[in-house]
Amino acid sequence: MAVHDDSRAYEAARGAAAVIDRGGRGKLVVAGSERRSYLHAMLTCDVAALGPGTGCYGAYLNPQGRMIADLRVLELGDLVLVDLDRDRAAEVLQKLDQFVFSEDVQFGDVSATFGLASIVGPDSAEVACRALNAELPPGARLDPSELRAWPEYRNARVGPVIVVASTELGARGFDLFAPVESAGALIEALAGAGAARLDAATADVLRVEAGRPAFGVDMDSDTIPLEAGIEGRAISFTKGCYPGQEVVVRILHRGHGRVARKLTGLLIDGTGVPDRGDLLRAGDREAGRVTSAVLSPALGRPIALAMVHRDFLEPGTRLTVLHGDDRLDAATAVLPFVELR
Repeated sequence: MAVHDDSRAYEAARGAAAVIDRGGRGKLVVAGSERRSYLHAMLTCDVAALGPGTGCYGAYLNPQGRMIADLRVLELGDLVLVDLDRDRAAEVLQKLDQFVFSEDVQFGDVSATFGLASIVGPDSAEVACRALNAELPPGARLDPSELRAWPEYRNARVGPVIVVASTELGARGFDLFAPVESAGALIEALAGAGAARLDAATADVLRVEAGRPAFGVDMDSDTIPLEAGIEGRAISFTKGCYPGQEVVVRILHRGHGRVARKLTGLLIDGTGVPDRGDLLRAGDREAGRVTSAVLSPALGRPIALAMVHRDFLEPGTRLTVLHGDDRLDAATAVLPFVELR
């Protein structure tokens, strides 16, 4: 359950700029002349199509089509930076490395050596430029109007910092990867340039409002990407084979995309906010479980993400949340609750 009241941070993230330390994310680097072709064969996304300064979102699946991790693949020009859940980094690194035979590809884990500051909000480009430009010579300084126009995953090195256009927190902004010894100073510079401090609980509100599932929370190693609803972002349907592709194709072509359960939104009546794991019922039938829940300032009511049986996915379906001794009335809803802006 996330009942949190930091209205200043939330309003800054929605209306100005807010910064959060996300240094706990996992970060892998992939080098070698065949890095893109190798990752292309292992992941669900079209890595082969990436050029310098671009990226994509994808997943790494086991042969049964279940997720080992979701991740971002960022082609920097001389190597690939992979951003993923910290708890999945070691396993992903080990699995990717074990299938290397003669390919020119090398892996490294830089989770502990690179920090990550994320800034979101409509003023994030201006704030990022003020903070970064202070350390740059005039000819190398960033233009806020150009930064605002970057598509998602666009990236560039700015001095020692890797700047990435991002919507990972459920709002448009930028991820700034920096050497860990300078990451704290970078966050202070962003705050000094006008960004409010965003805490983890408020960031989770933004994420749930945007309908973005988090690995280990809303999806895990038992989840097929189609159950999490990430196939539109994570899966290329025009690329060649990858582990788990046969399962994905079978569901799409033979099963017409139907899965037994799927992540969906819940609008909760009243003021009670469910807990993760709360059971959902439709009459005398079990309908699913809550995976994330917050009190949404944008909607003025509790909302949740839930893994729901396919019989109850129609928007507006009435369900009951078993929240301790309480019974909360709820209705399924289309995601996202709040559009990216």
